[in-house]
Amino acid sequence: MAKNIPIVENILNANDHLAQENRARIESAGVFSINIMASPGAGKTSLIEQTLPRLKDKLRIATVDGDIATSIDSDRAAAAGALASVQINTGGDCHLDAVMLRGALDQLTLSQYDLLIVENVGNLVCPASFKLGTHKSVLIASIPEGDDKPYKYPGMYRGVDVLIINKIDLLPYVNFRMDYFERGVEALNPGITTFPLSCRTGEGMDAWVDWLIQNVQPT
Repeated sequence: MAKNIPIVENILNANDHLAQENRARIESAGVFSINIMASPGAGKTSLIEQTLPRLKDKLRIATVDGDIATSIDSDRAAAAGALASVQINTGGDCHLDAVMLRGALDQLTLSQYDLLIVENVGNLVCPASFKLGTHKSVLIASIPEGDDKPYKYPGMYRGVDVLIINKIDLLPYVNFRMDYFERGVEALNPGITTFPLSCRTGEGMDAWVDWLIQNVQPT
């Protein structure tokens, strides 16, 4: 088993090097980029669908949508207002990596956009280990998933810049202890930027959208 460790390290080191190249490429085009991660059903695509219409008159947005198969998420992003939407089908891989993102960037004229939104594959394990080169990593947790996720998946919660707590409209109907959840998050990622919101009702969306604008167009 010990022989496998250097192989894994080499894979991650190579990925990190390519991620740095992706970051340089994105920054040279003047684009701000985010990598959205979550478990299946937490609301990645719904968040994108609710975000794009609120920004269509303010920012030029492209999306990259990762999934094991189909172009459903990419089609939904395009319908919601993305100026360009590239689908990555991983063919079974449980995450996007820097090589995959580089291939997607080849299909975009980055200088035509202000914001690049990457939707990672639905998973709470693998995506945290593979950097893509985006500026910020965003994790969506949803109320129906339960309040124990920070304790079960510490690597994911420790390695992100922004936490979105989605489906807060369900709090009256789900046994979700917000104080317990927040203690777990704070122990792993003190002071993380957090946005409680509901993609269904729109509650809390303004704060999230304002954060994006401030990062794309810093004062």
